[in-house]
Amino acid sequence: MQSVLVLEDHHETREWLTNIIQQAFKEVEIHEASSQAQARKLLADHQFNLALIDLNLPDGNGVDIIREINRQSPDTYCVVATIFDDDDYLFPALEAGAQGYLLKEQTTDEFIHNLQGILKGEPPISPSIARKMIQHFHTEPETSDKPALSDREKEILSAIAKGLSRNQAAEILGITSNTVASHLKSIYGKLNVSNRAQATLEALRLGLVKP
Repeated sequence: MQSVLVLEDHHETREWLTNIIQQAFKEVEIHEASSQAQARKLLADHQFNLALIDLNLPDGNGVDIIREINRQSPDTYCVVATIFDDDDYLFPALEAGAQGYLLKEQTTDEFIHNLQGILKGEPPISPSIARKMIQHFHTEPETSDKPALSDREKEILSAIAKGLSRNQAAEILGITSNTVASHLKSIYGKLNVSNRAQATLEALRLGLVKP
């Protein structure tokens, strides 16, 4: 992790998040913004590996910035850092392209642990948010409009949805990492998604994997 954007309007909280980033990734360049306008200026001049984004901003919803980053810089890993755990914030953020969703009520150590998981391919999601995601999709009726995934694709999607890395999935299934990568490309295309978090959400919604 080389360059990180922290978008948070509350000064003390922004300092707390910046300190967490420094502890989680050591040698890292951090840029701070307190509004969408400031964030857009930074995004125009810098390429970020990670963006930590608050949702309730003085000039709009952080979901807009997530959507812009996902469109203009898809390699930037977007993680929400917020106090809001309700569906009206959670699912729009994930649909916009957020690959993680952390609640500020977590301790510093928990925050650091979750962010460090990014390096191992583990989406940073607060436990209560993970439970909410599972409960939400578990109670929705199944749709009959399911993409035609092969049995192998379903196995790989299930492994990825459980948080396994590409290499871990390959080892468990007895195939090569490159084979998993090829299947993932096909899965993403069939589900019309662009990252692991979106694939997991779509798989749960379609009933292709079970909570």
